[in-house]
Amino acid sequence: MAAYTLPEGFTEFDMFAFGSALLVGGVLGFFLNGVSILSFLRVREMRNPSSFLVFNLAVADLSLNISGLTAAYASYLRYWPFGQDGCTYHAFHGMTSILASISFIAAVAWDRYHHPSYSQYYTNSKLFWTTSITISSIIWILAIFWSAVPLMGWGVYDFEPMRTCCTLDYTRGDRDYITYMLSLVVLYLLFPAYTMFSCYDSIYKHFKKIHHHRFNTSLPLRVLLMCWGPYVIMCLYACFDNVKLVSPKLRMMLPVIAKTNPIFNALLYSFGNEFYRGGVWHFLTGQKIVEPDIKKSK
Repeated sequence: MAAYTLPEGFTEFDMFAFGSALLVGGVLGFFLNGVSILSFLRVREMRNPSSFLVFNLAVADLSLNISGLTAAYASYLRYWPFGQDGCTYHAFHGMTSILASISFIAAVAWDRYHHPSYSQYYTNSKLFWTTSITISSIIWILAIFWSAVPLMGWGVYDFEPMRTCCTLDYTRGDRDYITYMLSLVVLYLLFPAYTMFSCYDSIYKHFKKIHHHRFNTSLPLRVLLMCWGPYVIMCLYACFDNVKLVSPKLRMMLPVIAKTNPIFNALLYSFGNEFYRGGVWHFLTGQKIVEPDIKKSK
């Protein structure tokens, strides 16, 4: 076996523990989102513009799961085997997946806001394929653009503390990092969070009015902030102080927690969606989709 040096602040057990956490989260998320993707592709009745947004969310999350599984593999090896170029590509791939995933979460909230059974602001218009495809294309293009920006010099991709996965180098704390990170926080956390809050708040008021709560309207935003909030706070802290003073294990723990988001997304938006869940059931068992009984508002 080739000799290797453990990263500073990590033991053999730490490498195994973090690798195992990434492996379990990656495999579970890969399975759940894989089932969601295959269900959309194989069950014709599922293919509508609204489900297409959920499908794209599952694709983005599956992509993030692949990134996590790659990190898990490197963690078991105790070193990154793909070189600096591989590190840069891994970080770019992961960033694209993250930005697309968060954007599609907000897009689903916006779609639900206009849904006839969810919102009092429904105007007898529906989401058309052209709109859904356009929204999805814009989300992917912007995610790729903002992920490619560090490749052009605005920010830098480098290893995380365990040196078995790569991300935006938040240890630099220079002007390029600060401006890039603040831009991402505004565009890919604050704006999506505001969109989700306003849309789900409207839906909640409608549910309260008709005395029929179809789903927990506060859960999507809570899950997003629970998974990504701590990591973003650390990245913001790095804008104003030396983040290297924070324990390497803590700095590694936060992105591992964030990478559990695809699991929750699959449970919330695929398996927790009445129509999409019916399609998944059809795919797994062959039984036809039964349309949910929707209580109309008066």
